[in-house]
Amino acid sequence: MIISRTPFRISFFGGGTDYPVWYRENSGVVLSTTINKYCYLSCRRLPPFFEYKHRIVYSKTELSSTIDSIVHPAVRETFRFMHIDEGLEIHHDGDLPARSGLGSSSSFTVGLLNALHALKGKMISKEQLAKHAIFIEQQMIKEDVGSQDQIAAAFGGFNLIKFTRDDLFSVNTVVLNREKLQALEDHMLLMFTGFSRTAAEIAKEQIKETPKKGKELIAMAQMVDEALLILNRESDDVTDFGKLLHEAWLLKRSLTNKISNPQIDEIYSAAREAGALGGKLLGAGGGGFMLLFARPEDHAVIRERLQAFLFVPFQFENSGSQIVVYQPDGLY
Repeated sequence: MIISRTPFRISFFGGGTDYPVWYRENSGVVLSTTINKYCYLSCRRLPPFFEYKHRIVYSKTELSSTIDSIVHPAVRETFRFMHIDEGLEIHHDGDLPARSGLGSSSSFTVGLLNALHALKGKMISKEQLAKHAIFIEQQMIKEDVGSQDQIAAAFGGFNLIKFTRDDLFSVNTVVLNREKLQALEDHMLLMFTGFSRTAAEIAKEQIKETPKKGKELIAMAQMVDEALLILNRESDDVTDFGKLLHEAWLLKRSLTNKISNPQIDEIYSAAREAGALGGKLLGAGGGGFMLLFARPEDHAVIRERLQAFLFVPFQFENSGSQIVVYQPDGLY
């Protein structure tokens, strides 16, 4: 039995510049962190006593005799990529719902890759994990996704991720003292809007509009530098980080009309009226989790104003995708 644990992520600034259609022409940059909410994938060799070869358990249960007949795209294509020829059983569990803006799809792909390598008795670097996950999602599944989620899930931590025109990336840890990091955490609220969405559909529209949104995307990339300047100040006052999030959200929601909607705008306006300095919908938009940034003394008022919604406590994490159980049986 192998179990991998892979974190979800929160992207602060630069989202949209991590799409190949953009960074292959202009380069890109993203500021993000992973959090202590995880995707768990257990993997074991399936004993040869069943009518099926593969058993895959997520929100559905698939019993499959061939890789081609597997419905789950990430499982099917990752099996192909890994040249799986033995029967396997895969179980997925997540701390938070899928399709909610926290990069859960890429956490799944990264975690599955990590588990399958471990099952074969191999360790893989975080860089290779990220590169392979990007290849599977973009080239094999043909999904309209960016490249930041796979990197965040593989590496973990609070990072500055840069994308170059030649399809390379670099991951630079954002070094903050304990007080500054704690202040950031203390100002953040993670709230579920109550409805999920399919990120690829929204991303497809955003990719289509990218050539027309150069000015906005350049401004969004520049906000990464502004955010780092705020974080590098000697003062532990991080309120300007929240105000910058507000500016970034206004820019992001202008990229396509699918990113926000009247219900989301109403929720965000209510949070601002209750004291939030800024915030954003996480991921591609359209629903899922909303990050709010407010002074800790204003959190109770915001929670009361938005009491119909679920708030999820979280902390930053630094581990990235890990194998947390390694018990290779080798019996079948």
